Amino acid sequence: MKNPWTTHSVKKVYDNPWIEITHREVTTPNDTPGIYGLVHFKNLAVGIVPIDEEGNTWLVGQYRYTLEQYSWEIPEGGCLIGKEDPLQAAKRELLEETGITAIQWEKILDFHTSNSVTDEAGIIYLAKGLSFGSAQPEHTEQLEVKKIPLRDAVQMVINGDITDAMSVMALLRAEQILVSR
Repeated sequence: MKNPWTTHSVKKVYDNPWIEITHREVTTPNDTPGIYGLVHFKNLAVGIVPIDEEGNTWLVGQYRYTLEQYSWEIPEGGCLIGKEDPLQAAKRELLEETGITAIQWEKILDFHTSNSVTDEAGIIYLAKGLSFGSAQPEHTEQLEVKKIPLRDAVQMVINGDITDAMSVMALLRAEQILVSR
């Protein structure tokens, strides 16, 4: 489909190592003048649903500054676009946040988050054949790791206890895949 938007100008209004924000003067699909703010992410989001032979997964809990509240999530992080392989980034994030390594990896989902304001994209992996070691969180992370049956994690999504978009998508997709096999 042809792009119905016309961009007249792009002005960078903020930039840091993770995001760039631009203000855009546009003509909308209805041929009216408008503005658009776009948040460009410099990292690809990667998320992992580790599953053991008994159907358990691991969640990571942390206080999220942006929300001013505690959040339970799947292990997740970022992959510098064009400079790191997404699967290698997922392996790194799983080890850092949980101490888990896996021998079987399957990509189960590609996604975009909040695509009305951001171009952020991501990949979710299912990890199996797990081995356990020590977590190695980054200096900015204060994490709690919880082992939980996948069905209970999905129930946390249904109950509204897990609201992180990547975690919601990942847990529901993982359950769908595992139930259908």
